[in-house]
Amino acid sequence: MNCALITVGDEILIGQVTDTNVVWISRQLAGAGVRVGEMVTVPDDASRISRTLDRLMGKYDLIIMTGGLGPTKDDITKQTLADYFGSELVTNPEALDRITRFFKLRGRQMLESNLHQADVPEGCEVLTNEHGTAPGMWFEKEGTILVSLPGVPYEMKQLMEDQVMPRLRRRIRIPYTVHRTVMTQGVPESYLAALLRNWEAELPSCVKLAYLPSPGIVRLRLTVHEPCTEEAEQILKVNIDKLLGIIPEHIFGFDDISLEEALGQLLREQGLTIATAESCTGGNVARMITSVPESSDYFTGSIVAYHNRIKTGILKVDESAVARFGAVSREVAEQMASGVKRIFGTDCAIATTGIAGPGGGTADKPVGTTWIAVAAGERIYSRKFLFGGSRERIITQASCSAIQLLRQLILKMI
Repeated sequence: MNCALITVGDEILIGQVTDTNVVWISRQLAGAGVRVGEMVTVPDDASRISRTLDRLMGKYDLIIMTGGLGPTKDDITKQTLADYFGSELVTNPEALDRITRFFKLRGRQMLESNLHQADVPEGCEVLTNEHGTAPGMWFEKEGTILVSLPGVPYEMKQLMEDQVMPRLRRRIRIPYTVHRTVMTQGVPESYLAALLRNWEAELPSCVKLAYLPSPGIVRLRLTVHEPCTEEAEQILKVNIDKLLGIIPEHIFGFDDISLEEALGQLLREQGLTIATAESCTGGNVARMITSVPESSDYFTGSIVAYHNRIKTGILKVDESAVARFGAVSREVAEQMASGVKRIFGTDCAIATTGIAGPGGGTADKPVGTTWIAVAAGERIYSRKFLFGGSRERIITQASCSAIQLLRQLILKMI
């Protein structure tokens, strides 16, 4: 089954909003064996939407469109679809009842524009939106299924999971595929591919490998297609076991677990607590750690020691160490880790100090130079990194590397 994705919205085209919906939808479809052949973004313009549909209808088995279903005048998708399918907008009683209850439960006044969100093109199948007021819509024409969904991510996701995917599985035979993702950190995509060249060459023909890089992280997605799906679990286990033997120090988890979740699991399992002292990462390591629900079980606090005065005054880094070695050095990083561990009384600590750029670099310490120190129990370990890219990318890479470095230290102690 092949699919096209359409995003409607001027805000996407002018760069005001990042379209994360197509990435998420593509993952859901890929997991069900549906191949996305095209992604298109169109403005809030009826003629452009209609022309795009003319080109895609009949060419694809499935089209999923997001955006343009809100209550404001610029949300024209619904009327455009009604015109495209030669129908009128009619009030759907179930949608109207749901919208009425939605506003009543929240104690909010319902405007006429909100009432009109219950209007849908006559003949479409209405998809119940549990998290908002704009229902989804399902159309069929010329052998193509067209699904229109709200652009609000959490509304779209609920409709995809509860309405769209179950309908697809019931009505269409979707080839069975099995996916497993191996999460790696600490080695760039090209180097990782070189390390795994022989392993990749020995993969069975029914297994597809994809490298999915992001700053600091590379995901290895293994997909088993028919006719091998009955043995998929065993095939994946054998090849992942081989992978663990090649790059054990770089694998931190499976199936899209985040680094911070993996660290949190380890800290909770071992009954350990952690604090962070951050300079170049500016609190990003703490942000990542505390993004995990119930991270208060192990995270106690952080000191953003951006100025040397904070490093020496609060963390008690020796002024002589700063003067002799510089703020970006092994000595300072290790003293920062020891200091924050002492202040918060934790079992573990992470410290970062570096040059995130774009200025501030020197010949000896160019932009991207970062020292990371991690402490666990009585042990402390530090390492120098040289990251590249933008300021944001350097901060992300440093944060990921810091979390992974602490994981590795803890695992060596177990």
